[in-house]
Amino acid sequence: MTISNEEALRELYGWPKGRAKAKVLEQLEKHSKNFLLHSPFFVMSTYDQKGRSDASPRGGQPGFVKFLDDQTLLIPDAKGNNRVDSLVNIVETGNIACLFLIPGIDESLRINGTAIIATNKEYLDLFLEEQHPPKTCIVVSIKEVFLHCAKALMRSELWKNTYRQERPGFPTMGTMLNEQLKADAPLESQEDMVKRYRKDL
Repeated sequence: MTISNEEALRELYGWPKGRAKAKVLEQLEKHSKNFLLHSPFFVMSTYDQKGRSDASPRGGQPGFVKFLDDQTLLIPDAKGNNRVDSLVNIVETGNIACLFLIPGIDESLRINGTAIIATNKEYLDLFLEEQHPPKTCIVVSIKEVFLHCAKALMRSELWKNTYRQERPGFPTMGTMLNEQLKADAPLESQEDMVKRYRKDL
């Protein structure tokens, strides 16, 4: 049996109430701003005009995502592999969702809204201290912002060593790609890959 409508879902789960329902805000305030100032990592979700979705990890120094005011975020597009999947999706649909994390904190911050890609000098100048300053910035107009409870990160014990995987016991990126693509490209050691990546951070 599958569930194909909200009515059937509500029969199983009911409706949110109390703080779970009331916590959705329309703009940043002191606690969400403080969360952003301490967050070095978030996942950005977008989708294209055909409805194909994508989730992209983004990282930097704590506070690398800046807030211009209570309803506007500025995300630098760091140097990558030029797939620009997220940017293409934003150009096509203009919608975005972000999940911010802080190491050691089990709560997360969710921000949903609309976005545009900008090359304004006043935006790019905010990131001149970066080793590779961004070519563009993602300007997010906030529609919803709210804290997400700690349960998922508590279940995963993400900030503990319970499930930590040591790298020597896990295949390198080169090994995985060669096998996925059925290729025989020269294998790069994990150490060499890290050195190469660090030049582009």
